[in-house]
Amino acid sequence: MGLTRGTILTIDVPEGQIPTITTYFEMTDRPVVKRQDGPLKLLKWNVPEPSEYLSLFRAVGNRWMWTSRLLMDENALRNTLHHDAVEVYLIEKDDAKIGLLELDFREQKQCEIGFFGIVPDMNGQGYGRWLMAEALNRAWRPEISRVWLHTCTEDSPRAIPFYMKSGFTPYKREVEINSDPRLVGHLPLDAGPHVPIIRPSNA
Repeated sequence: MGLTRGTILTIDVPEGQIPTITTYFEMTDRPVVKRQDGPLKLLKWNVPEPSEYLSLFRAVGNRWMWTSRLLMDENALRNTLHHDAVEVYLIEKDDAKIGLLELDFREQKQCEIGFFGIVPDMNGQGYGRWLMAEALNRAWRPEISRVWLHTCTEDSPRAIPFYMKSGFTPYKREVEINSDPRLVGHLPLDAGPHVPIIRPSNA
């Protein structure tokens, strides 16, 4: 739907649903990224079992209402995680699993940073910069000409400035309206506390 300059489009969001604005970012030139020392370890997770993977996915993503992997059939999830062109990494601190990273090379000459995160109580300690350096050094290979990722309005408000500071350029936005995953049982009711729940009046 096109809008003329100065026009405001207002849409009422049905009760029990959530509007999400997704912003896509890309990087088309390999940056100079120095590896950083720190207390974290990044370990290749070669054949993650869906149940173990989803446990960590929830620990990292419930705060930000990550749902996409939760909606996948178990076989489809296993096929994705075990695909030769998908790399899954564990982030450990003192032998505890505190985060994950996924690099998806299934599209020719491109790498999507599919999931990138650390458990919320580890945020604010500079670990994101370390993880981005590790991600970019693994994503940029001789055959890769583009690295991309996306974030949405349920994510941390620091995500967009962080990605731009890391060298990514925004190139597209999408708006979706979906059922609130907390009200349909995909996430606990205390997930995403920064996004208020509006229950249907007849619930």
